[in-house]
Amino acid sequence: QVQLVESGGGLVQPGGSLRLSCTASGFTFSSKSMSWYRQAEGKERELVATITPAGGSTKYADSVKGRFTISRDNAKNTVYLEMNSLKPEDTAVYYCKVVIYAIAYWGQGTQVTVSS
Repeated sequence: QVQLVESGGGLVQPGGSLRLSCTASGFTFSSKSMSWYRQAEGKERELVATITPAGGSTKYADSVKGRFTISRDNAKNTVYLEMNSLKPEDTAVYYCKVVIYAIAYWGQGTQVTVSS
């Protein structure tokens, strides 16, 4: 079965950095685009970044452009989100997502808190 497991979240001060990981299993990872989403308390889940199967193309939400970088290692079945210059408004639960045959699969999420 499809499994996505996120890790790397935590508490960081404004201006700090974190690197999130999402390790996948149960499908051919190298053939699927992967995405990171986030959901802040009381808000809707929003798309943060997407990467194509070979990693040749990426897309970002305007709010994170220039600060976040999505990447992947197909040999490790893992997608990453490098987050720099973090702001309090980046505080959220971060999820990775894959769509297979029109079905969306999500990980359990990892909490990122940006606070002094």
